[in-house]
Order: sequence, then structure tokens, then C-alpha cells
Amino acid sequence: MTRVAAMRSRELTTRGVQLFHKAATADGADRSGLTALTYAVMGNYAVDAALAVALANTLFFAAATAESTGKVLLYLLITVAPFAVIAPLIGPALDRLQHGRRIALAASSMARAVLAIILIFQFETWVLYPCALGMLVLSKSFGVLKAALTPRVLPPDMTLVKTNSRLTVFGLLAGGAAGAIAAGLGAVFGSPGAMVFTALCAAGGAVLCLRIPAWVESTEGEVPVALPGSTSGRPQLPVSVRTTLWLNTTVRIETGFLMLFIAFVVKSEYADESAFTQLLLLGIVGAAAGLGGFVGNALGARLPLTAPELTSLIAVACVAVSTLIAVLAPGLVMAAVVGLVGSTASSLAKVCLDATIQEHLPEVSRASAFGRSETALQLGWVFGGVIGLLIGGVWSFGHDQVYPIGFGVITVLLILGLVQSRLVQSGRSMVPAVRLPRPRRRSRKAGAAGDATAPLTDPAAPAASPSTTLTDFGAGSRPDADGPSRPDLRKDT
Repeated sequence: MTRVAAMRSRELTTRGVQLFHKAATADGADRSGLTALTYAVMGNYAVDAALAVALANTLFFAAATAESTGKVLLYLLITVAPFAVIAPLIGPALDRLQHGRRIALAASSMARAVLAIILIFQFETWVLYPCALGMLVLSKSFGVLKAALTPRVLPPDMTLVKTNSRLTVFGLLAGGAAGAIAAGLGAVFGSPGAMVFTALCAAGGAVLCLRIPAWVESTEGEVPVALPGSTSGRPQLPVSVRTTLWLNTTVRIETGFLMLFIAFVVKSEYADESAFTQLLLLGIVGAAAGLGGFVGNALGARLPLTAPELTSLIAVACVAVSTLIAVLAPGLVMAAVVGLVGSTASSLAKVCLDATIQEHLPEVSRASAFGRSETALQLGWVFGGVIGLLIGGVWSFGHDQVYPIGFGVITVLLILGLVQSRLVQSGRSMVPAVRLPRPRRRSRKAGAAGDATAPLTDPAAPAASPSTTLTDFGAGSRPDADGPSRPDLRKDT
């Protein structure tokens, strides 16, 4: 009987591995290089999840106490606040990285492995804080680079929307599995045991990054873009992309807020409960948010998304309604509902942003647009996280006030984000653009891209066909199974 059970278990494992490999290589992903990028993304998600578990009872929960305001301020000062300053520099710096993107991805993963090894022996010292900051910054750097690389490994028969949804789903699966393993190791060996697993995941992720095909290094024909308000002289994002980006940034404020807010509230409001009970309560909200991520990506992959701006607007409006209900009916259960709705809306809005970038930007500018937009989304998340940390951990509110105040503030911010998005859509803004005077210089090179200061699209002009847009901006090169590169003559789907 035991032998039969072992054979059956081996058969099921083999079948599961085959199904996973088939899914990872479907639609020509193995030939385009998307499969290799998928494995690298899974490694990054695994590191993030394992790190969160390893630091749960040290950095994060050590700070999340109502009696230790000094620790909370130290947590804010050393981790969140510096990243808010560093984040705006990550996207532009990596966007200028024309060669060595694979090496940069691998270097970020290997650096995280080194920091994880240091943390194994430094849990009780001040070194814990800067190392945790470094891990966070490197993770966000990976996200920016991944966003810029994705258009370079796009299979001919897949859209960017479906590709990014696939990467997210595979990443969430890897993160869930790695988090469970890290939790088991942490229960047996403590936080250092989970951190050892984190270091191994990071080292393995570096190897996977190096297996991404070399053709992603090609930037031939790329036309970099700039975020709204930039004075770099680069082409500006079209109005439709800016509108959807504002909506995405708004919902990221809510997700960042909820993550830190609920963690500190649970720690302070349930201080008499055991650490396991506190983790279980947090797990309820975390599980709801994780489920929302799957639901949002599944909806994004199945919906036609003929009006991505409207879909994003409705998604963010639903989040605002859920937070308003949480003000009127406060509690942990409602916080879990807000987590479910917010995560679903965030994933769906991100899919809409991908669709908008693919529709309104030429292929030669998509890599830059993804990298730049990712920076804006990260800043939104950090801003929301700081608000959640202040309300839930720094400022003292009683049990009856902390939920209404917290969700009331985030509801106001969501409404302001919705208003700003509508204004941007009509060519106006509540946020004045600060533009510093700078000399204008004529480009020395006259190419197919035309004038670099011209907008990518004219909102008043009729929509151009994908082929016309690519011709105007110069066709990029993409990989071919039989050679290093070839002109991409396919039409956007």
C-alpha cells in the first residue's frame, strides 16, 4: 500500500510539473524569452514573500506597538521615508540603462541575497534597518526593470495585457508557496531560518535572470518618454495614458495605506493576544487581498477592455465606496472586504493601464513608458503606506476612532484622485506643473522618430493605425528564433 501511494504521489507530482511547464511555455513564450522572464519574476515574488515572513516578528512587529512610538518613528525614518526619496530616482536611472538590463536584474537579486545573509546574523542590531531598506529598494528596482523588459519578450500572438497578467499570476503563486515554506522554517528555526530561505531564493533568482535571452538588451529604435510635468524634452505620455496612470496611482495609495494601517492597528488593538493570533488576524486581510489580486487579473484577461479608462474609473470608484462603508461599519471584517475590493481594483486597473499603453503608444516607446509609470505607482504606494503608518502606529486613536479616521482619510484621498483623473482627461489638473526654464537644443540626429519634443499622440487628431504609428516612430527590432533580431512587422493585437 505504501509503495502504491508513493508511486501515485510521484505520478501526480510529475503531472503537475508538466502542466506548469506547459502553462509557462504556452503561446510561444519559450521561443520569445517570456518563459525565462516568468521564472525570474517568480523568483522575485518568492524573495518578497519570504522576506516579509522573516521580518514579521523582528522589524515589522517590533515597531508596530502602541507603547513604543519611538520604534514606530524609527521604522518610518529608516525604511519608508528614505524610499520615498529614492523611488523617483530609480525609474529615470534605470530607464537610461541602454545595455546590461539582464545583468542589472541579476545584480539586484544577488545583492538581495547578500543583504539577506547579513540579516541572518544582524537581527538584533541597528544593521537590520538599512538592510531592510536596501532589500525594499532592490525589489522596486527589479519591478521597474521588469516592466521595461516585458515588451522585448512579447510573443507575436500575445498582447501586453495578457502577458502582464500571466507574469502576475505566476508571481503570486510563487509568492504564496515561498511564504508558506518560509513560515514553516520560521516556526521551527525562527526568523534566521526563514532568512536563510530568503537568501537561497534571491541567489536562485539571480541565476534565472541571467537565463533571459540576450536580445532584451537591444534598444534599437526606442523612443524614451517622460512623466507628466517633466522638463527633460522627451515626448509626453498621451492624455489617455496619463488619465489611467492617475487612476492606478490613486488605488495604489489605498493598497499601501491598508497594508501598514491594518498591521499596526492589529498589533495595538490586539496587544493582549498571542503573536500567532495576531498573525492569523492579519492573515485574514492578507488572504482577502491575495484573492483580489487573482480576481483582478482574471477579469482583466477575460474582459474586452474596449474602454480601459472607464473600467479603471469604475474600479477606483468601487474602492472609494468600500472605504466609505468601512467608515460607517468599522472593524476587521470590513477591513478584509476593503482589502479584497482594493486588490481586485488595483490589479484590474493595472491591466487597463497596460492596455492603454499598448493602444496609444508606439512599440518603440512602450518599454520606457512601463518603466516610468512603475515609478509613479511605487510613489503612490509609499505615500499611502506613510499615511497608514501615521494613523495606525504613530498617532494614538482609540479602538472606536482609529478605523473611521483611517478609512475616512483614505476615502477623501480616493475621491480627490477620481476628481484629478477626470480633470486630466479633460486637459486640466488640480496639481500645477512646476517647469523650470532650460535652454532648448536641436537634435543632431534626424531619424524616423522625428522631433523628440513633440507629443507621441495628438488628442485632437484622429487615431492613427498601429502600423502608421510604428512607421512614424521607427520600427524596433525583436528576437527571432533563428537569429539575434529581425524587424517586427506584426500588427499590435
